[in-house]
Amino acid sequence: MAGGLALGYAVEVLAYIPARAVGMPLLVVVPPVVVIGAFVCVPELRRHWRREAGGERVPVWCAWVLAGIVAFLVVWSALFQFRVPVEAGYVDLPYHLALVGEVKQHVPPAMPAVLGEPLAYHWFVYADLAATSWVTGIEPVTLVYRLAMLPMAAAMVVLVAAVGRRLGGSWAAGAAAAGVTYFLFSPELVDEVVFSSRSMFTVWTSPTQTFGALLFAPLVLLLTSGGRIWVGPGVLLVALTGAKATYLPLLLAGLLVVIAVRWVVERRVPGRWLGVAGLTLACLLFAQLVLFGRGAQGMSVSPLATARTVWGAVADVGMPELASVSPAPLVVLTGVHLFCLACVWGGVVGLGRRALEPAVLLLLGIGAAGIGATLVFGHPAESQLYFLEAARPYLSVAAVCGVLSAARASWARVAKLAGTGAVAALVVAHVGFLGGALERVVAPYLVLGAGALVVVAGARRRGAVPVVAVLAGFALPTSVRDVAGHVLPSAQWRERLIPEGALEAGRWLRGHSSPDDVVATDLHCRHDFWQVCDSRHFWVSGFSERRVLVEGWAYAESTLSRARPFVRSYLAVPFADPGRLAANDAVFRAPTAANVRTLAQKYGVKWLFTGINPELGKYARLRFQNGTSSVYELPER
Repeated sequence: MAGGLALGYAVEVLAYIPARAVGMPLLVVVPPVVVIGAFVCVPELRRHWRREAGGERVPVWCAWVLAGIVAFLVVWSALFQFRVPVEAGYVDLPYHLALVGEVKQHVPPAMPAVLGEPLAYHWFVYADLAATSWVTGIEPVTLVYRLAMLPMAAAMVVLVAAVGRRLGGSWAAGAAAAGVTYFLFSPELVDEVVFSSRSMFTVWTSPTQTFGALLFAPLVLLLTSGGRIWVGPGVLLVALTGAKATYLPLLLAGLLVVIAVRWVVERRVPGRWLGVAGLTLACLLFAQLVLFGRGAQGMSVSPLATARTVWGAVADVGMPELASVSPAPLVVLTGVHLFCLACVWGGVVGLGRRALEPAVLLLLGIGAAGIGATLVFGHPAESQLYFLEAARPYLSVAAVCGVLSAARASWARVAKLAGTGAVAALVVAHVGFLGGALERVVAPYLVLGAGALVVVAGARRRGAVPVVAVLAGFALPTSVRDVAGHVLPSAQWRERLIPEGALEAGRWLRGHSSPDDVVATDLHCRHDFWQVCDSRHFWVSGFSERRVLVEGWAYAESTLSRARPFVRSYLAVPFADPGRLAANDAVFRAPTAANVRTLAQKYGVKWLFTGINPELGKYARLRFQNGTSSVYELPER
């Protein structure tokens, strides 16, 4: 059912895009109506509603384990997402909301916060949310902040377990894979220095990642099943084209690994895998050349950029000095990072000859590509780490399969070694190591690494499991702390950066304007007290579902393409068109009949959204006002 849900999402998106493009968004209901009608009219199809006789049933204990993981995600969501007011939500949620409003009203979409800016971004999840809003009448803000991600997250848990079951041969392997995927993290031995293995807890903060992960998992499940039906994988591949930019490159890398290794082993080209690789390449090229318009959204080849960011925290080095740091400490920190990843996924060393199986090779190729992309690429907002997050479930499945393949030690001894590793990590984390910044950070990991080598030397005849147990033990204290931190009450305070009356004002504007109307605002910066404008300001376009002349420009391609990583923050990059910004802001700072007329005639602005500004009433008609926000309508041109 989880795979069917994912396929349903894909079909919905692919149906909504042409329906919205022709101005009839409710045509998105045609595919489900056709499917239901077919089942009603053809009795032979109804057997697919029931579990086939002799089909595999998930064991009760495993079902409860998976239900427990889903319940954990629900509790975490309730504590750290649902109870937080919209006005104090995560910084990027208004951006996602604005894109839902844009795709709800326009296809093909543009960037709603900067009029005329192309949307070089993966936007298919917003098509799903827009379709849901059209069909159900649920407000986009409710979907983005409260509802839409939960079914995706729940289905993802089941799909990870299904992939683990497929490759591990039992539901115990599936449950273990889900556990490692969601709850095992890199050891953190030094305060505020994180060698990240990423986590799956970006469910709400990154809808694109959540949606892409959901579509990718059943595709991997189908590819590893050995079947030759192309319809399902084809639909999922096409939907992945605009779901999340990280997934198709990872899949292509995994497929190329399968093709290369099997060609060497079998002395022939594996045709099935070659066909899937060709289709993946075609989708990737379409995404880059058409959907993204060749834009990179700030992603660039920047070797060791991840380690450079860590070095900034280790040595307290800021920009622009960070850009000219010697490669030596970066190489050392990269080695530590790889050691931390081995603590989570060290089980892959136990795969042995299973590593030559096509299905396992696919997972290993995806995992290697995810780690490699994290080391090779850089992004102003560290988005290269999404490659690692995307690969996390498949590295976890491969690690579990490796442990099962090499299970020669008694499980009591394994538990004892894991406990010993956990104690060692706790002790080392509380030892004050001497030396410079690099030495103090690296030394704890060197101590643990030396301990792991001792275990390796003593476990040559017992297989890889004892070594994997010790490495996983190193990660246990951090994992327990982080997992508990997701559900334990905290005194976390979130600043309300959105005025309480803003949502009411935005909805009034939406209800009294046309989807093609253009809005101008003087609200651009999240923090007035910063030395630079943090232009991640998107709630005007988000709440109103209207295009804005200039609101926030932080995520525009015209901004990210001019960012210089480690030289200055992308948040310090000024707006690409200073003339437009000056004309926009002049209307609010010193309104005159001339500059109001310029905004209306040159840029097509019809509405002004601002705070309390009585001077505007001399040149525009006040249509709405509450305690924090005002909406003015410009006179007819």
